[in-house]
Amino acid sequence: MIDKLSDFKAYFDSHQFILMEAAIVERLRRDDHIHLDPILVSAPLIYDPVGSLALQKIYDEYLDVAENKNLPIFICTPTWRCDYDRIQRSKKHPEINKDASAFLHSIRRRRESQADKIKIGGLIGCKNDCYRPEESLNREEAKRYHSWQIGQLIEGGVDFIIAETLPAIEEAIGIAQAAAEWQIPYFISFVIGRDGLILDGTKIIEAIQLIDQLTENPPLGYMVNCAYPTFLQAEKQPAALFNRLDGYLANASSLDHCDLDGAEGLFLDDINDWAKHMNALYYTYGVKVLGGCCGTNASHLKAILPPE
Repeated sequence: MIDKLSDFKAYFDSHQFILMEAAIVERLRRDDHIHLDPILVSAPLIYDPVGSLALQKIYDEYLDVAENKNLPIFICTPTWRCDYDRIQRSKKHPEINKDASAFLHSIRRRRESQADKIKIGGLIGCKNDCYRPEESLNREEAKRYHSWQIGQLIEGGVDFIIAETLPAIEEAIGIAQAAAEWQIPYFISFVIGRDGLILDGTKIIEAIQLIDQLTENPPLGYMVNCAYPTFLQAEKQPAALFNRLDGYLANASSLDHCDLDGAEGLFLDDINDWAKHMNALYYTYGVKVLGGCCGTNASHLKAILPPE
């Protein structure tokens, strides 16, 4: 594991800009030919001929963008809702985290010369509603709860772990402490409001400093996801934040989460405005991992690429 950690860090440090995938679940949700699992969401599609092709097509679109510009890229397993409790409730696919990793490995192998630029992240999420911080676990509960899925993804051969859409500092601490025990490169990604704060009211810099202090092996970096780029209020953040904030996966819409969550329609701001704010994160603040979240697609990734 230590070799994997050092090798990944060398890869990460050697690239000034890294592309990351855009939306996957939200695109599948609007596909009339696809039926998402009520418990495990998109992950079981890897076992379905039609579903696996739909998943592969989306990943390939994002990989094509990176390949056309000769850029490194992160893609993540569709396992955001594949924790132990949900798998037990679903009563199916006990090896789904490992199988999802294998699915992405098969996609990467087909890329041949691009393969060494593609890194596979093992994706986990919070236990409960990602927009309700009051439902989050405390750090002890979170460490116990998330350890199993982290272990499954690591056994499946992911290159790093990423916990996304975390609305509260306590659960984030527990996830970090669980991941730290595996000596695996990992990222913690928060969901924030338009006030630039994590949804539980914690300042991002304070959350980062606390997690760094409480983990023997701190995260390789931190990210924000599921928020429009202006929500960060980067100009008001302390400069120290950008020493540790490495990524931003932005929604396509500047609406609040309460307006977007479960919406039947697709809300999109002007893509040029979206890209302007995303590019500012890279050029002005050095946030080097950029990708999309709800409402985004390959066109958004093309729009945030640095010039050749």
